[in-house]
Amino acid sequence: MGYHKDAPGRAEPPQRADAQRNRERILEVALTELTRAADTPLSVIAKKACVGQGTFYRNFPSREALVLEIYRYEMRQVAASAAQLLSTREPDRALREWMDRLARFAMAKAGLAEAIRQVTSGPGSPAKPGHSAVTDAAELLLRACEEAGTIRPGVTAEDFFLAIGGLWQIDPAGDWQPRAAWLLDLVMDGLRAGAPGR
Repeated sequence: MGYHKDAPGRAEPPQRADAQRNRERILEVALTELTRAADTPLSVIAKKACVGQGTFYRNFPSREALVLEIYRYEMRQVAASAAQLLSTREPDRALREWMDRLARFAMAKAGLAEAIRQVTSGPGSPAKPGHSAVTDAAELLLRACEEAGTIRPGVTAEDFFLAIGGLWQIDPAGDWQPRAAWLLDLVMDGLRAGAPGR
């Protein structure tokens, strides 16, 4: 007797949710481990993520696939958080909190730099993912702040990224958080100067 695909007890959505959790756990562990050492064996990452080799390689068939997906995943998280913050906070508060998330992404990216370089250098290697989602998120926050009158008018996403460029000079292996917070507060003060609503 054949197994009917619609038989009761077939739990597709929970399986998909479980697979998604496995994937996210692998990405989180891989970010930590590859930031610590770019050449961490994939078997170590699978073990620390508590998934079998089969599950690991089904999600990430190569080191290249894993490293690029960590980068994309982190970027998507940062980009998506802009709209989430705007829905629950005043625009200038949302922008400042988003800048902290961006700093964490910058530190993760700096820590992953060697792993990214390894998989994107050489002939036929994939290109690094673009930053358009993060740029769009910055633009969304800047326009909301401008409409609320809480930052000076006319600041573009390009201006914003030039102003916070110092983030990428901070050593991720050191005590980066106080330095990043000080720099971002300085940039935020500069954005607020000359705001019509102040």
